[in-house]
Amino acid sequence: MKIKGNLTDEANRLSSWVGKDCCTWKGVGCSNKTGHVVKLDLQNPNFKMNKLRGQISPSLLDLNHLHYLDLSWNDIQISNSLGSLKSLRYLDLSCSFLTATIPHHLGNLSRLQYLNLSNNDLRGPIPDTLGRLTSLTVLDLSRNNFNDSMLYSVCNLSSLVHIDLSDTRHTGAIPHCLGNLASLSILRLNSNYLQGPIPSEMGHLTQLTELDLSYNAFEGKIPNSMRNLCNLRVLDLSNNKFTGKLSTSVGSPFGCIHNSLEDLSLFSNKLSGGLPNHLGEFKNLVRLIIGWNSFYGPLPSSLGRLSYLRVLDTGDNQLNGSIPVSLGQLSKLEYLDLSHNSFVGTVFELHFAKLNSLYELYLHSNSLVLNVTSQWVPPFQLQVIQLASIKVGPQFPQWLKTQKNVTELDMSNASISVLIPDWFESIYCSIIHLNLSNNQIKGKVPIFQKCKYRYSAYDKWLLLSSNRFEGPLTPLPSHVYFLDLSNNSLSGPITVSDDTAMMSLTFLVLSNNHLTGVIPVSLCSAKQISLIDFSNNQLSGKIPPCLGQLDQLSVLDLTNNSLYGEIPSSLGSLQFLNSLHLRNNKFYGKLPLSLHNLTDLFTIDLGENVFTDNIPPWIGYNLTNLQFLNLQSNHFYGDIPPQLCHLQNLQLLNLAQNNISGNIPRCFGNFTAMVALDSEYIFNPTDNYFVGGTYYGENILDSMKGRELEYTKTLKFLISMDLSNNGIVGEIPEELMDLSGLLNLNLSGNHLKGRIPNNIGNLTQLESLDLSQNKLSGPIPPSLSSLSYLGHLNMSFNNLSGRIPTGNQLQTLDDPSIYIGNDDGLCGAPLNSCLDDKSSDGDHKHVDESKVADETDFLWFYTGIGPGFLVGFLGVCGTLNFKESWRHAYFQFIENNYNWISVTIAIKFAQLRRKFNKGKFGR
Repeated sequence: MKIKGNLTDEANRLSSWVGKDCCTWKGVGCSNKTGHVVKLDLQNPNFKMNKLRGQISPSLLDLNHLHYLDLSWNDIQISNSLGSLKSLRYLDLSCSFLTATIPHHLGNLSRLQYLNLSNNDLRGPIPDTLGRLTSLTVLDLSRNNFNDSMLYSVCNLSSLVHIDLSDTRHTGAIPHCLGNLASLSILRLNSNYLQGPIPSEMGHLTQLTELDLSYNAFEGKIPNSMRNLCNLRVLDLSNNKFTGKLSTSVGSPFGCIHNSLEDLSLFSNKLSGGLPNHLGEFKNLVRLIIGWNSFYGPLPSSLGRLSYLRVLDTGDNQLNGSIPVSLGQLSKLEYLDLSHNSFVGTVFELHFAKLNSLYELYLHSNSLVLNVTSQWVPPFQLQVIQLASIKVGPQFPQWLKTQKNVTELDMSNASISVLIPDWFESIYCSIIHLNLSNNQIKGKVPIFQKCKYRYSAYDKWLLLSSNRFEGPLTPLPSHVYFLDLSNNSLSGPITVSDDTAMMSLTFLVLSNNHLTGVIPVSLCSAKQISLIDFSNNQLSGKIPPCLGQLDQLSVLDLTNNSLYGEIPSSLGSLQFLNSLHLRNNKFYGKLPLSLHNLTDLFTIDLGENVFTDNIPPWIGYNLTNLQFLNLQSNHFYGDIPPQLCHLQNLQLLNLAQNNISGNIPRCFGNFTAMVALDSEYIFNPTDNYFVGGTYYGENILDSMKGRELEYTKTLKFLISMDLSNNGIVGEIPEELMDLSGLLNLNLSGNHLKGRIPNNIGNLTQLESLDLSQNKLSGPIPPSLSSLSYLGHLNMSFNNLSGRIPTGNQLQTLDDPSIYIGNDDGLCGAPLNSCLDDKSSDGDHKHVDESKVADETDFLWFYTGIGPGFLVGFLGVCGTLNFKESWRHAYFQFIENNYNWISVTIAIKFAQLRRKFNKGKFGR
């Protein structure tokens, strides 16, 4: 009664606790011999509701004959003196909101056989005192937060039959001593941070029936000793890093594991090799899950002998060859996944002959042809049909008529090129996810009847993109959650269903069609809408201000239309907006101040419009998550606000073709995301929109390497700054050279002066550099030659001078036009040779800087000795043979033309040396 008095019992669960005979009360058990209370079972049967709350009374400790105590699924604070209940054999405190550590005094319960502390918030380490519970047979500490590397505390509990330490944040390796627990039948260590190999001693656990090591970081090979676990029914090693071949471990023909195993899961490891034909000997196998590995070769036909098999998953491997017809004999098979392999050949009716239990079929992403007759009636009723990227067409498969329970149908990229048949509407109502995209389906978009759904309308997907649908767009259905009709030939206005009150539309993609008219105001009734993509159409009119009421909107893409007007200030209410694309329209005016509220924006693309405004400083102050900013080809004017330097996540800055003046802010060196290409990519929420097997991604046009490129899946690698064709003055800031991750730097068409920074070679990832049409002067820094990835360079129309650097990637950029217009101040390849490179015969040779230096030394050497040699030689000859008058005339000629003669002789010697070094002379 004291226990009851301390508890809050809102559901009146202890209503029977009245009178003097406590042995008749619900949850109380007494010994038939002594009458002592030996059992107290207050487990909450309702789990989430009707919890008992409060502090357990210390009088509990007076029940010193108590054998059984269950307080699970309640909110009861437990006394720290439970260790005084010396007779306790069964203790269940699971789901009891326990925190802190496991009480050390539990080690005093020497008779305890069952201990369950699972589903709490207990934290580590596991106390050594638990090692004293030598009578313990069941230990369940799962789903806690021990964060402990010590599993040794359980090694001394030789009576253990069941250990569950799953999802406890344990780290480290499996101790070898676990192999000594000879009585162990169930061992669950899944969902932790364990690593290292499986100890071979685990093969000593001959009583083991279930071993779950999934979702850890184990590595190495699966020990051969595992094949000797003759009682093992469940083996789950999925989501680890195991390597090696299956044929040498659990798939080996040796050992006895194949006689007992019922469930084998090796999903998502690094296993390789062929699948052993011996898998057909696992006669009791019910589940075989080996997807997401690197297995190759054919699928063993012996799998057709696994008469109990219900689940077969070999997806995402490198298996090849044809699919064995023997699989059609698996009459109990419910789930078949052969997707994402390299299977070839034809799939016939025989492959499904006896699959009358099948309800999920995944054949997608193989080189298969589904060839069944139009009269074929399958033996199954499928719920999931995944046939994407295999040849199903050109006809719409007739056998689908027989399928009444389909909830997911994917026949995208399946070579279908006919109209959707009328009969398909009868099975459409049951389909939750329908994907027919990337085919050649003709005709008009079908008007599907309203359905009475067994499932929530919020799950309905209708993906018909990249087909040949034409004609007017049918009214947008109110019952569809995700609608994608992009990349078709639809025309006419966008209309919305009359039933807007029930509108569940959340993702709407109509891009790349021929739609005309205005954005319908009725679309504002779709209060749940998160993504609107109307890009690449012919829409006109203004943005309806009521779009600002769509407070769940994350993406608004209106690129490449004929929309006009000012941006409604109401868009500043879209607090979850991540991505705003208005590129290539006719929008004008200023950017509304209300946009400063859009602090979640990752992308702003307003390029190719008629905006006339200063670049607002609040972009830098408020939109600190911004990664992509494109204001290209507008009428923005004034200085670049230094507040933009707060955008540390910025990867793309495009202000080209505006009327911007002033200097480039030195603080642009603060763009952290531009510092290193391999730096951590800032996660973009719009990456996570899953659309029919792919992610909806941002798309940005940016000029690089002299041409405009579209970036979609590669957008995270786009790191670019384009300030070209403005009125920017001053010098190129040295700080820009700190942006070592830049792929593109375009400062052309401005009024920049001064020298190119000497450390431009720090831009190690640079692929495109355009500094043309400025007033830059001085030499081109030699460090430019260290840019290994440079594929596009333009230095033309400046006042540059000196020798053009050579070597490395610059050797491939041999178009003279990239240096023209520098008033003959530049020399060297690919322009005219510099003066000291010219030969006497007028040839201009291209040499690198080291050779130039060598030959300069060579030239001065012979400039010194050449005339001396000639004078000495001719002097001796003249003394012996010449008349005195001739000698005087000769030496007068030498004196008057000394310099010319010296240089000419030296050049000749240099030419001879080059020819010799190039092997142009024989011996």
